[in-house]
Amino acid sequence: MDVLCLQSGSSGNCVFVDTGSECLLFDAGISFRKVQTRLKDAGRDASEIDAIVISHDHRDHIGCLGVLNRKLKVPIHISRRTLRSTERRVPLGPAQDIQHFVPGETFTVGETAIETMPTPHDGVDGAAFTLDNGCSRFGLWTDLGCVFDDLLASVNTLDALLIESNYDESMLAASAYPDFLRDRISGSGGHISNREAAEVISHASDQLQWACLAHLSDENNCPDVVMQTHRECLGDRLHLVCADRHLATQPLKISPSKNRKLTQQMFF
Repeated sequence: MDVLCLQSGSSGNCVFVDTGSECLLFDAGISFRKVQTRLKDAGRDASEIDAIVISHDHRDHIGCLGVLNRKLKVPIHISRRTLRSTERRVPLGPAQDIQHFVPGETFTVGETAIETMPTPHDGVDGAAFTLDNGCSRFGLWTDLGCVFDDLLASVNTLDALLIESNYDESMLAASAYPDFLRDRISGSGGHISNREAAEVISHASDQLQWACLAHLSDENNCPDVVMQTHRECLGDRLHLVCADRHLATQPLKISPSKNRKLTQQMFF
């Protein structure tokens, strides 16, 4: 698989994944022009995209969904409740080819299986995704709310992970945010901190090739603090990358899982 995080943060979220058989766009928080330009800069093309998958109904994930659907002419995969809430939040216009999934179930796009986990994040019907192309497994986990059991049970099955690492606890506590907003961010319906993200990653197996730390807060985090916190918890054993709040992050490749190959050889 190849992963290109086109942008991640409260200003807009969008991740391009080439699974080897399908090219998928996760979330639609940036414009078609930005998608097109950032893919072109990475040697890819928007015409490769086969489908759009939506995690939840917050504007930074669905703000450009209608335009992207019409420009790309590809299906939208979204839960029914998320779609209803999205239509109340942003003008979608004449969206076409809408396909529904249920958070907690697995659906397929072509040959790619997409496992969904319901999240306690305070969006409507939010989901985190794990992609499986038969050779490797990639977790795309943002806007989680809090660390929940399914994350810890699933992380040791992954070959790579994009996970939110939203805020530094000390920076948030010292911020000028009102109490209700601090409570919302750090509560069970908000986001997970650098320390919490690192703790999730620490449960991964040695097959995890890299982790991309995403959805950084502009006010209560910064890449240097993120990396320091994760290194203190994880050491130097894992390749770590910070996603950019306004630009595409470097392309990341997921090699086929050695464990998966071994299992397949034993089975056959």
